This record gives sequence, C-alpha cells and structure tokens, in this order.
Amino acid sequence: MQAMEWKKDYEEFEKVTRQFYAGEVTVPQYKGFSGGFGSYAQRGGTKSMLRLRLPGGRLSVDKLGFVVRSLEQYKIDKVHLTTCQTIQLHNLDADTVCDLAVAALEYGIVTRGGGGDFPRNVMASPLSGVEKEEYFDVLPYAEAVGEYLMGLIKTVKLPRKLKVCFSNSQANHTHATFRDLGFAARKDGRFDVYCSGGLGNNPKMGVLVAEAVPGSQILYYVKAMVKLFVAYGNYENRAKARTRYMQDVLGDKYVEAYQEKLAEAMREEKLEVKTEPLVVTKKSDGTQTDDKRAVPQKQEGLYAVEYHPIGGCPAPGKLKELYEAMKDMDQAEIRIAPDEKLYVINLTGAEAQKILEITKDSAKTAFEASVACIGASICQVGLRDSQKLLAELVAASKEWGYEDGVLPRIYISGCPSSCGTHQIGRIGLRGAVKKVDGKPEPAFVLTVNGNDREGGERFGEQIGTLTEAEIPLFLKELGKEISDAGMKFDPWYEKHADRFKEIAAPYAGV
Repeated sequence: MQAMEWKKDYEEFEKVTRQFYAGEVTVPQYKGFSGGFGSYAQRGGTKSMLRLRLPGGRLSVDKLGFVVRSLEQYKIDKVHLTTCQTIQLHNLDADTVCDLAVAALEYGIVTRGGGGDFPRNVMASPLSGVEKEEYFDVLPYAEAVGEYLMGLIKTVKLPRKLKVCFSNSQANHTHATFRDLGFAARKDGRFDVYCSGGLGNNPKMGVLVAEAVPGSQILYYVKAMVKLFVAYGNYENRAKARTRYMQDVLGDKYVEAYQEKLAEAMREEKLEVKTEPLVVTKKSDGTQTDDKRAVPQKQEGLYAVEYHPIGGCPAPGKLKELYEAMKDMDQAEIRIAPDEKLYVINLTGAEAQKILEITKDSAKTAFEASVACIGASICQVGLRDSQKLLAELVAASKEWGYEDGVLPRIYISGCPSSCGTHQIGRIGLRGAVKKVDGKPEPAFVLTVNGNDREGGERFGEQIGTLTEAEIPLFLKELGKEISDAGMKFDPWYEKHADRFKEIAAPYAGV
C-alpha cells in the first residue's frame, strides 16, 4: 500500500487520542489502541511518543528534512534511535502526535503497525549495498517484505508483534538468527531462514527452517511464518504470545509444521519478488579521510560516516546540521543501525570530513557507544531509567580514564523486554529490584559474555543483581584490573572469566 492510502485510518487515531487526553479512555485501553499507530502514552499519561518506521533503517534526505522541520515546528526536544532501526519522537502533546502521524505519510513514512500486535519495522544490515564485507545487498528484499507485511495489517490478526529482519553477513547486526523471522545472507547469494527466536523473557535462538532460499521466493517464507503464527500463536495469554513460544508448543515438529504452511503459501498465490540492488553512481573526487569513524565503502573512494550519539539520543539541532550539509551532497542518505547509531553514506572524502565535524559529539570509545533503551522516565512498562544510568556511567568513565576497549560496550534494558538488547552484550544490564536490609532498591541484573555474531550466538550468562549505586563501583574496579594487566576486555575475559565473577561477587550478592 502507498503511504497516503493509510490516511483514513488516522481519523480514528485522532478521535481516540483526543478521548484519552480528555480522560475518557484509560491508559491500558489507549495503549491497546494507539500502539497500532506507532504511538504510546509516556509514563504519567500527559505526553506521547511517535515511532517513525523506516524499513531497513533507511532515511533519505527528503525524509530527514521532514523530521527536522517537524522538530522545529513542534519544538520537539527528545529524539531516540531505536534498536529496531526506527526514530522515536518524544514528549509530544495530543495536537502534535495527531498532526505528525498524518503529515509523515506525505513523505512515505507510515507509523501504522509501529507498535501493537502487528508486523513491525523490517530490519536490514545498516550498510547494506555499500559494505565491503557483505555477501550481497539485502536492503531491496527488506523493503519488499516491509511493503508486503503492511498489506496484511488489515487482513490478518496476529497474537502479538512480528519482527522480520535481514542480515548481509556473519556480523548479524540485525539478529537474523534469533528474531521472529530472519533471513541470513549466504556467500552463494541466497538466504538461510530462521524462525521463532527472540530476546526478552524466555529468550530463544531461531529454528533453521530452510537453507539456500532464492531471494525471489522470500515472500512465501514470510507468508508461511504469518500462517504458522496465526495457527499456533497464543491468543489467550499475551505473556506467551510471541513466536518463540511456538517452539515449546511444536517441539521437534516445528520445522515440519512450518514446511506445511510454506507449501500452503506456495499453492495459494504467486509471490515471486523482483528486486533491484542499490546502485550508487556517485564517483570519488579524489579526496580522502582516515578518520576511524569514516568507513570506506565498496564503492571506491566513497565513505560512510558513523555517528553514535550517547544513548542513541541525538540533539534535535544536530539532525538539522546534518540535513543542511547533506541536502547538497549527491546520493547521501542516512542508515539507522540496530545499536542506536546512524551512518551517513555515499560521501566523498571531503564530504565525510564535513559530516565528521558536525558529529564530533559522537561516542569516542566502545564504552561511550553503549546501548540503552529509552528507560522508565518515559516508558510506561520500564522498571529503571536506562538513559540516566548510561549518562552517569559515561561521565564516570571520563574520570576513570581507561584506554578504549578496556571496558566494552554495554547494553542496558530498563526491564526484561530487552529493548536495549542486554542479552547479547559482552556486558548486559537489565532493570530490576534488589532488597537491601529488607528495603527494595533500584537495581540491575548483570549478564556477561553474550554474542550476536552468526555462528557464535549466545545469550549472556546471568551473574547476579547489583544496586544501581554499585554499578559504577563494579565497572571501575573491573576496568582497573583489566587496565593494570595491560589488556582489553575481550582477550582479558577469555582468560579470566572466573575472575570477572569474583570481582562482581561482592556487588552482585553471589
């Protein structure tokens, strides 16, 4: 469906939103409705957020211009880049959220299905089409699937959300091997297909249901997954209504059940996909840069500049600066990555230097590039303020002065939902409560040694629960030991996993 075809739906969204702000609709009632439009009331029920779904994380200059003008017009002060490659706009009043949801349609941005029990934003490796190490460009396939799934929103009722993604290499940035449905690119130009994985409560790796699938057939596999979810998903218990619980239901019959639905899908209609890979016609002008945030593309002489605002929250004014620079750069566009950063791609060396200067507030170390969900100060269901903790840790790390890599990137989720993907972090933190002298204290569960790379996937081992106040003390002590050993975290941990637990023990209560 074309974006503007959704406009009629938003009349109901505005009606119910007005009722909510007038006190005529409860918070739970509104949450069940508004999520289907990519919007939720924030904690306290006086402001809203709006999620702009961007298939593959792709943000053109035209769409960026719309975002920037909206930020200025409505005086929006909070922007968040999500781990599902979307942009969230926060602290919106009723007028703003209703206006923006419709205005976005004119720029091809659809918020419909951005939340609730719907197919979510289809993800793709952020540098697909320009990355030197990729097997092939998966972005056109992600966009085709995104369009197909939008067409199902009005015809299929799912038990819960459905997340689909594509990875272009073993780096597996989108977690294709453990999402609801993941297409992992292969060296031979085909896909391996994984189903019913996911983070959060009861995390599971995906089930490999097909190998060496031609790209032209991917929609059959998407339809089969939808049919399987409808047939075996739990419509009665929301806590068990994610696809990963179908592994428990079907057991060793899972692949057989999926293949049955695949056969049905192939009999019912023709769904072959024809895609065109990204074509970058821009040529190098001979200028170069050797900055570590400038990633050389496979297009010779062109670069992608990495920008990781702390906590994935760029200042609204920074996006305006990027837009003003990019609008005169041929074929420049933004790709939002699943770890809360963005890339500006298709730049000459001189253009890259301009973007590097604009984004000099980017994270300087792996630790500063840590991931945190939006947190409990905004999220209704959050337990802890992930953003506040990260800001405190980043500030403290500057005082500690450890060399880059001594402390790794950490992943912080405010609750078990794992929006901060804590379960795949080398160090993960998940919001919790800990009793100290019989009194509940703000705390986080500590996990270690997660990995999302294809072939080495594992969820982090749970170590124990630290109070929020103890986390900086633990990380400072950990960093000192690693620094004094003259090592970086990864090689140190490989040799000293038991020592990690010993350092954590006094804080974690183990």
